[in-house]
Formats: sequence, structure tokens, C-alpha cells
Amino acid sequence: MIEIDWAGEAGRLRASAEGETDWNAAVARSLVRDGTKVVADIGCGGGGMAKALAEALPGATVVAIDADPDVLEQAREHTAGLVRCELASMDDGAAPLRRAIDAPADLIWASASVHHAADQQAAVDALASLLAPGGRLALAEGGLPARHLPWDLGVGEPGLELRLDLAQDRWFKAMRDSLPGSVPMPYGWTEALTRAGLTEATTRSVLTETPAPLSPERLDGVVGAFRTRIERLTGSEQGHGHGHGHGHGHVVSDEEWLTPEDLDAWRQLLDPDGPHYLGRRSDLAVLSVRSVHLGHAPR
Repeated sequence: MIEIDWAGEAGRLRASAEGETDWNAAVARSLVRDGTKVVADIGCGGGGMAKALAEALPGATVVAIDADPDVLEQAREHTAGLVRCELASMDDGAAPLRRAIDAPADLIWASASVHHAADQQAAVDALASLLAPGGRLALAEGGLPARHLPWDLGVGEPGLELRLDLAQDRWFKAMRDSLPGSVPMPYGWTEALTRAGLTEATTRSVLTETPAPLSPERLDGVVGAFRTRIERLTGSEQGHGHGHGHGHGHVVSDEEWLTPEDLDAWRQLLDPDGPHYLGRRSDLAVLSVRSVHLGHAPR
């Protein structure tokens, strides 16, 4: 069984909010539309997008909602009074979210949170029900696996990052299967938006690239993200997931996601005192494609 300690994730989510400022700002600007007065970020994590939306829509009321009080406190600190922070969970349906927002929403944003709902379609239905006529629901889910490493690192077999992505995909399936009452959703996010009664469902994917060599701060962030992923897959540290918005417990893993050979290579690459430490390389980069799926409520 796989569970996630969101209180333990709070600091990482705050760091992500701070590190993705440019991406959040660009996406928030793309969502600006006249007449947008009430905005909600459901499963707000560290509050990065909630803050970006408040800055892009200075006349709007922005509500940041998360199910974990420690995560919400990080969002409250990060947004520094620009948004209203409320404690509520998608697990409990639309009613607590509606009370938290306190008005029909013109825009709802949910990033990497719906995929933690046992019934993802029911969660999309609930979010759609919170919209004002003509309102929009934007789901940031999926895209393409990010790329950071050369194919051949001189440690282990080439293609190490590709195999890590495959292992994480298997982990994600196990996480989904372990959710109580988990319901398959064998179709894409635009179909889910359409089934929720929304119209003009479409997807826009955003490519971001930071070429090598990375700044010391960005390099530290990339290496830290790899360390988190390895810890998640090995169960060596409690509480590592890759989304937010739901309160779960600790990581329990009885499966080996990585081969012993790959695990040994990662341990060498992530050892600050070893000769192969990633944090001393000058050839790491960031190439990321993230998708936003958008649907409109009928007027």
C-alpha cells in the first residue's frame, strides 16, 4: 500500500512554489479574462499558482484551498496576504469546497491534485459544479516526462533517467490502485471535462527549457528532486508524493521499483562525497512540457 504524508511534503511544495515562479506567472497571464472576479486554486500546495493568479488578476478574489493544514500554512506564508487560504478536501465532494470559495467561481485551477482522488471523474464533476455560468476549469495534469541528464552518465547503464520514469509510472499506478474505492478513468482529461458538462474542452502544453550549465541554485533543485524520487521509490524516507490536496499517511512499499544495478548508480550519483555526484556536473539541463486542460461551463 502506498500513502503520502502531506505534512512532510509541505516544505517541498513551498520550495516548488518558489522555484516555478516564472512558469506560474506565464500560465496565470494566459488565463486572464475580463470579468474574472472569483478564482479558486484547489489543492494549492505551496501557493505558487494562487499567488500568480492574484498578481495577474489584481481585482479578483483568489481563494487557495488545500486539505492539509501544514501545506496550507506554507501557502499562506508564500502568498503573503494576496489570497484567502481555506482548509477543505476534494475527498469530501463539492459542498466543503463551495463553502470555502463562498461564491460561484469564474476560474478554478487544480494542478496535480485530481489524480489523487479515488474517483477522478467525480472530482472533476465536483469542481465543474463550482463554476459560475461561463466559468472555466483548468486542470494541470500530465504532459511529458522532464529531461535533465545526458543519456550516458558514465555510471551504470545508459538510459538511467528513462528507466526512472518507467519506475515512477509503475509507482503511480500502485498509488492509484491503493486508494480506497479507486475508480479507473480510462480516457483523457478533455473527455473528463466534457463528461462533467463543460464545453470547448481543449489542451495547451507549455514547454520550458533551461540549458546547461544550470545555476548553482537550479542545479541543487534538480539534484534534490532526483533524491526525492529515489527516496519515494525505495521507501527510505516517509512522505514523498508528486501532487497535493489529500491527507494520507506514510509511504509503505513492498516492491522493488528499481533494479539493484540502477539503485547503486543512483546512490553514487546522489552522494555528495562521491566522485560521480550530480551536483558537480555542468551538463545537467531542464526540459519540461506540462499540459493544462481547460473546459468552459455553459452560460
